[in-house]
Amino acid sequence: MNDVHRQSGQQQAGDLILGLPPKDGIGPTEGTNEVAIIKILASRSAEQRQKIKEKYRALYSKDLEKVLKGDLSGCFEKTILAMLDRPCEFDAKLLKEAMKGAGTHEDVLIEILCTRANSQVKAIKEAYKQMFSCDLANDVQSDTNGTLRKLLVSLLEADRDEGLESNENLAEQDARELYEAGENRWGTDELVFNTVLTKRNCMQLRATFKAYAILQGTDIEEVVKNEASGDVKKAYLTIVQCTKDCQAYFAEVIHEAMKGAGTKEDTLIRVIVSRSEVDLPSIKERYLEKYKKPLAEAVKSETSGDFQKVLLALIK
Repeated sequence: MNDVHRQSGQQQAGDLILGLPPKDGIGPTEGTNEVAIIKILASRSAEQRQKIKEKYRALYSKDLEKVLKGDLSGCFEKTILAMLDRPCEFDAKLLKEAMKGAGTHEDVLIEILCTRANSQVKAIKEAYKQMFSCDLANDVQSDTNGTLRKLLVSLLEADRDEGLESNENLAEQDARELYEAGENRWGTDELVFNTVLTKRNCMQLRATFKAYAILQGTDIEEVVKNEASGDVKKAYLTIVQCTKDCQAYFAEVIHEAMKGAGTKEDTLIRVIVSRSEVDLPSIKERYLEKYKKPLAEAVKSETSGDFQKVLLALIK
């Protein structure tokens, strides 16, 4: 690390102390300055936050997460701690939590594993192994079953073609195979759907969906809705929707989290934190287009306090 980065890291770590209560003589005279914590962490990248953590420990011999966890609470605490994780660590923790105890939160498994690129899946698997001393694929196999299990395990192989070109002949072939596996038979051959949806690159899938619409006159989303059910349908639709417009998909996830009575705060944290350095500006655009309301305004109306402030800081 060069001198500029070293001084920057020390300055950021020192600045963060201003937002924390005294710890063995370190910090301000009283209380926790949540505004300072939000201002510093929400304006830094994930990589910069890692440097802040490193410098904080070097300067004060304390883990920043533990200090913050002791002084914050509720959804605000969850959001700040999520921001201090590397993206792969955050995803790994979410997956572990989704499979913890009785029952499994398949929605979380689907959202993460169906929307991440090969490199992200590999990083998540490595982080999961380091953090929990167990294999992610084995845990997913143990906590899911049937077609969903096969789909998720296939995605965990992280061998999707990520090229940027499409082949029209392959698109027509895949479209015909999807038709034979679904609409043109009694029951559904999920293996064909799994193979096409988990192995083809984005451009190839778009070409296949277009070929299907031309050959059969049906949109692939309608096919999935008619041929699949439950969590398998959710997984297929997630892949299809993300292939067509990933930002529109996440805009919808956020909207559903705030729709009706009650707000799914964990979903807001998961999506806004994980997409903040990926495509959140585009998600904001799609949200405004689809729901005729700025994302910040919607979040403001459904949250409060420091939790609201940190989400708005990330969004803005």
